[in-house]
Amino acid sequence: MWWDDLGMAELLTDDQVTEVLGKLPDWTAENSALVRTAELASFPQAIMVVNRIAEIAENDNHHPDIDIRWRTLTFRCSTHSKGGITALDVSLAEEIDGVLDSVS
Repeated sequence: MWWDDLGMAELLTDDQVTEVLGKLPDWTAENSALVRTAELASFPQAIMVVNRIAEIAENDNHHPDIDIRWRTLTFRCSTHSKGGITALDVSLAEEIDGVLDSVS
């Protein structure tokens, strides 16, 4: 995808974010971040998902903000050092989708 060719930490333009959201239908752009909320079947399943994503984030050295509310998880992907959305966030969002798809 075109964002794979970008310097990973370059801010995406508004048009690029719009294009990315077309490929990430469960995500929105809010306050310079990609945001997705997912409801899992149970609290233990939600924590399992958080643990899987924590492993991915550690491996990638890029970490989402995660809000845990019983079995509802909200993920926020933003490159804080750049002040917005970069290809790092797109990649992480894709990985989060993969984890969520594997449990649904």
